[in-house]
Amino acid sequence: MFRISALALAMSLAAPVASATTILFNDFSSLAGLQLNNAAAGATDGSSRSVLRVTPSQFSQAGSAFSTTAVTLGANVSFSTKFAFNFNGQQAGGADGLVFVVQTVSNTAGGIGGGIGYLGLSNSVGIEFDNWNNGGGDGNSDNHVGIDLNGSVTSVALNTALPVTLDSGADLFAWIDYDGNTDQLEVRLSGTNARPAASLLSYNVDLAAVLGTPNAFVGFTSGTGAAAANHDVISWEFRDTFAPVDLPEPMSLTLLGVALASMGLARRQRA
Repeated sequence: MFRISALALAMSLAAPVASATTILFNDFSSLAGLQLNNAAAGATDGSSRSVLRVTPSQFSQAGSAFSTTAVTLGANVSFSTKFAFNFNGQQAGGADGLVFVVQTVSNTAGGIGGGIGYLGLSNSVGIEFDNWNNGGGDGNSDNHVGIDLNGSVTSVALNTALPVTLDSGADLFAWIDYDGNTDQLEVRLSGTNARPAASLLSYNVDLAAVLGTPNAFVGFTSGTGAAAANHDVISWEFRDTFAPVDLPEPMSLTLLGVALASMGLARRQRA
């Protein structure tokens, strides 16, 4: 009997611990819980999926979608999120991209075009997935990811060597994690649903100071200018604590070792 109990304990310790999920959209057949601004709307894509279309493929648009109520973020404004997105229906080369945003005001969208719907949103952090070259501020790249602060689209961290092409029309997957205990913000991006081991961007920043409050609205912005595309979010999960999505939580190796040692002792006692 002791052997079975120890084995059960070992198995329970090995199992990942479930993390609280604050926001979960497996699709966007319902937009309940979201505040849609300007051009943002629900839509059906070419695969007949219900998506959040933050901006349609029309020129000179800006749109945003945020949680209708503020989320109280975890220790030192920690959070983790994952979403799938797709840029399609490009016109004139496709532009200007999508931004995941944590900010303190819900009912707004920022500048059109290169502003990507984010320009001017103070007390915020934005991770831009930008498919238009606006010059030096974009690293002279039309395929880059950047970390933006306080409504500025001049990124404080930038990566122009992406593993995917944002304008490919394919589904892409992003993971963003912020650990307020270490002030580390990490961004991952993949063309598959498998979380990459290495981050695409890593940046140290005190988001508690940037936001000024642990209560923030979370969501997406987008913009188009003289070029355009449908900027679609396909699914989205947001956790109000540092609990990276698709990363198994570590088991306690010490307790597991005790359980396994107990199993060995029980065997010797029966011998």
